[in-house]
Amino acid sequence: MDQIPARRQWPGGGLLPSHLHQFFGARIAAAAYGAVMSSILGTIDPPAANRRRTLPAGLALTGAALAFTSLYLGAGVLTPLLVVYRQQWEFAPSLLTLAFAVYAIGFLAAVLTLGSLSDHVGRRPVLIGALVIQLASNILFLVAPDIGWVIAGRIVQGVASGAATAAFTAALVELAPPNKKRLGTILGSVGLTGGLSVGSLLAGLAIQLTPRANCIVFTALIALTVLGAVVIALSPETMPRTSGALRSMVPRVAIPPAARTEFAAAAPVVAAVWMLAGLSGGLAPSMVRSVFHLDSGLLNGLAGFVAPAVSAVVGLAFARINPRRAMTIGIYASLVGAVGIIGGVFAESLAVMIVGQAIAGVGFGASFTAALRLIFPLAAAHQRAGIVGGIYVVSYVAFGLPIVIEGQLVGALGEVPAVVCYTALTVLLVLVSLAAQTRITRRTRG
Repeated sequence: MDQIPARRQWPGGGLLPSHLHQFFGARIAAAAYGAVMSSILGTIDPPAANRRRTLPAGLALTGAALAFTSLYLGAGVLTPLLVVYRQQWEFAPSLLTLAFAVYAIGFLAAVLTLGSLSDHVGRRPVLIGALVIQLASNILFLVAPDIGWVIAGRIVQGVASGAATAAFTAALVELAPPNKKRLGTILGSVGLTGGLSVGSLLAGLAIQLTPRANCIVFTALIALTVLGAVVIALSPETMPRTSGALRSMVPRVAIPPAARTEFAAAAPVVAAVWMLAGLSGGLAPSMVRSVFHLDSGLLNGLAGFVAPAVSAVVGLAFARINPRRAMTIGIYASLVGAVGIIGGVFAESLAVMIVGQAIAGVGFGASFTAALRLIFPLAAAHQRAGIVGGIYVVSYVAFGLPIVIEGQLVGALGEVPAVVCYTALTVLLVLVSLAAQTRITRRTRG
């Protein structure tokens, strides 16, 4: 039977989390994690749980999946709610993009330092700590009197997600029955991508139906987070304590010589698809009102929903396609998607822009999954933690920094020109990767 590894601890620290593939967050090839890794790694059985009284395995698995989903529901609901905050508090567009992008700062800092910690201190302490941090962020959003509190909450939210994602990804597989390890992987990918996309859609629906959307959304998330922490506290520990916890917190970013050509060829399109993810999450919902002149919370939520949803499905579907072919398809889809987004803006057609976002989601799912499959087999086991760090840096810098710059350009150029410049940069990056992939293909055939 095709099994997914219960856990994989990279020498020197590092469990490759499924969320890396997809933030939509990013957001989004996480759905492909199990299929990608199953072709690279062997099966490793989870350690036995300790003998204290704990929840039944099925209930623990279900509760952990819901707790994990609550993290990304929290990230997803902010996509349309930021538009509401701007209407209420009348702050500059640059602050809206900053409030969206600072999530990446907290996430990147946490995942590079805390991403492997649960391999040494156990899953439960890390997960409970992360959920407590997430609870703090939800409270900040619930009582926020201005955008400054929201920015602080987003950083805290990013720290919670970055600290928890690797541990949750491993725990879900380890809690799954021995003959159903794929179920744990599926729950992880669905929880991440589903949380991001469904969170955006549900928040948009709440905005459409009630003037108290912020209160309703975060009260529900607080309840989910508390329940999740209780379930984790009562669940069996699946990872025994080992030495090296402090050493695992030292960030590792290094690309070994054997993988540098593939990494350099993939990095531009990886940056481009994460920029497009940032556009769909940070700009598209606001553009529904400012560019297309439609006052609809539901459409705001839909604008944040479509790309992560499509990319999740595609990432999983493309995981078994030849990676070079998948990369080429992803590059062309990203190019077409970016052009579609620009075309929708110029034509003032929201439908065209959303179609462009969906095609860009195809590009994300295909190219990001392919990049992982092309790069990881070229590195020895002890080198993979450094590659994970490199991919994180490229992805989350591209996800956060350009959109902040775009927010600054809005004041000088106007919103439409700024969005066009932003999207045009993604086209340029995609073309750079296309040229590099073409050279590699020719050299391989020659």
